[in-house]
Order: sequence, then structure tokens, then C-alpha cells
Amino acid sequence: MTSTKDDEDFLRLDRQICFSLNAASRAFGGVYRTLLKDLNLTYPQYLVMLALWEAPKDEGLAVKRLGERLRLDSGTLSPLLKRLEANGLVRRERSARDERSVTVTLTDAGAELKKAAAEVPRRIGKATGFELSEIEDLRERLNRLTEALDRSALS
Repeated sequence: MTSTKDDEDFLRLDRQICFSLNAASRAFGGVYRTLLKDLNLTYPQYLVMLALWEAPKDEGLAVKRLGERLRLDSGTLSPLLKRLEANGLVRRERSARDERSVTVTLTDAGAELKKAAAEVPRRIGKATGFELSEIEDLRERLNRLTEALDRSALS
């Protein structure tokens, strides 16, 4: 099989969606690292806190459910939770109904941190230079892309 000019152009690094997504992700990581420094959180810890801030305060989330929401396996999630617990932001407790299940709840300090974190999305939006409608459209497209890739991986 011979290679055509179109094949060569298609294989250029700057034409790869995976490269563009990875580059954007790394750039976001740098901005988040700067913004989250004042909150004493890493980006993965911030994601955990976002999920917990959405959960009913007194109920928290089961670790399994938290991992599903964040698309993280327990090997990645457990050390994050241990660090957040050591920093006094969350509490991990075995379920009284099922000892195999561990529930994560916010401490008062973890709940209070939400106020300080409220500025992060605004500053991220400003850093992109995008209008809110553009950000929402991009997020929707990325969600559709993720769903399509998940379905494709299952085939």
C-alpha cells in the first residue's frame, strides 16, 4: 500500500485531536495548579471536593460512587482521599449497613472551603477568553465525544 499526500497530512501531529485535547488538558492543569495553590488543593483533590460539595451534606458519597463520578479507580482515589482526610477536609467511614462500603463526607472545614473555591470557575472562564456560551458548547461537545469513545471502547 502506498502512502498518499492526504495520508501524510492526516498523520501530522497538529491534525490529531488527541494531541489537541492533551495539550489543552496540560494547559488547564497549569492554570488550575496556580488557582488551587491558595486552596491547598491539587486538581484531582479539587475534583473530589466538587463532587462532595454536590452531595447531600450529611450523606456524603460512597467511595465507589465517587470513583464512578470522577472516572477514577480506587488505586488513584484512595490516596487522594487519605490526603484530604489528613488535611481535615473529609471524613471516611465504613457503612454500618455494609462494612465493605466506605462513605466520604465533608468536615466543617471541607464544607467551608467551598466559599473560597467559588472564584475558581470564574477565573478559569476568564483565562480561556471564551464567552460562557462557548464554554458550555465546548463542554457539551466534549461530553458527547467522551460518550462516543466510551461506546466505541465497549464494542
